[in-house]
Amino acid sequence: MKILVVGASGRVGGDLVKQLLADEHQVIGTTRQKEKLFDNDSYTQLDLDITASKDSIEKQLDQDIDAVYFVAGSGGKNVLEVDLHGAVKTMQAAQDKGIKRYIMLSTVFSLQTDKWEENPGISDLKEYYICKHYADHWLVNNSTLDYTIVQPGALKERAGTGKITIDDTSSGENAIEDVATTLAAVLTADNTIGKVFNMHNGDSDINEAITTV
Repeated sequence: MKILVVGASGRVGGDLVKQLLADEHQVIGTTRQKEKLFDNDSYTQLDLDITASKDSIEKQLDQDIDAVYFVAGSGGKNVLEVDLHGAVKTMQAAQDKGIKRYIMLSTVFSLQTDKWEENPGISDLKEYYICKHYADHWLVNNSTLDYTIVQPGALKERAGTGKITIDDTSSGENAIEDVATTLAAVLTADNTIGKVFNMHNGDSDINEAITTV
């Protein structure tokens, strides 16, 4: 498959691209960095500015892309332009191009605002959560895309376990590698189309857990 990864230079994006390439997909990674991120014949790079207009974004997308991953993040800076407006513009551009499959990396409980007060850590990220909430809401309610929204808890720089828990009531923590593996796994898992699920490290093999979504 030919796959666009928006945010290939990020912590999750980098691991995701590695896994997609290992699965023998053709990957286009977006980054503002000048140097090529991956030395692989199946990898190409695109300097895509998601703060630009929707039309500008759309013109840079190849017509034959099979799926789009949105794993970009503002890192707390310019959250409206990147995490909300930038995300929605990539959805609109994909839809206009006739690209159906769209996989969003979100954050735990993004659509469950009633849980925000129950989790003290969210209060420190309130603007980010509001942006992710409305971006996810647009994807679910205003697009015709075959979406999957993956909502991990806190991301941690540690070795992956290959095991997760899905739709638990706690926010939990995730090895970044396991989040990337989960994102890669949902690509061809048709049962995840039109689904939103949270995840954190747990006891179930990732591929087996995905079948329960």
